[in-house]
Amino acid sequence: MIRKMNKKDIPNILNLWLETNLEAHSFIDNAYFVSNVNNVKEELSDAIVYVYEENEEIIGFIGLEDNYIAGIFIDSKYQGKGIGNELLSKVKEIDENLTLKVYAKNEKALNFYKKQGFIIVHEVLDEVNNEKELVMVYTTKKQA
Repeated sequence: MIRKMNKKDIPNILNLWLETNLEAHSFIDNAYFVSNVNNVKEELSDAIVYVYEENEEIIGFIGLEDNYIAGIFIDSKYQGKGIGNELLSKVKEIDENLTLKVYAKNEKALNFYKKQGFIIVHEVLDEVNNEKELVMVYTTKKQA
């Protein structure tokens, strides 16, 4: 079931955020993510966050700030089961023009977004981690 996040979800969301980032980004020092947990906690209050819940357990979530997808995070035990698709479909209902950034080395996420219709528009350097990020966009509007 997909629903909007509420305040009591925040500790579970933060744990899931940290776990999935550590698993997906082995090329970045773990200390970076650990040191950013409090920043993410603050950002959650400004974002639209949908959680995917099964048996009262949060197993995935997506964060949206305006039309920017801050991330999709799915418990590794449940990845590949369509949960990311469902969460992404939910935000596509809200905005038909979406943008996001993904680390170029995160091939699993990059391939997922490409399959979902996102295209790479340019690349930027994450100066904190010295890693290349790809800016991707999704739109339902036809190009002229």
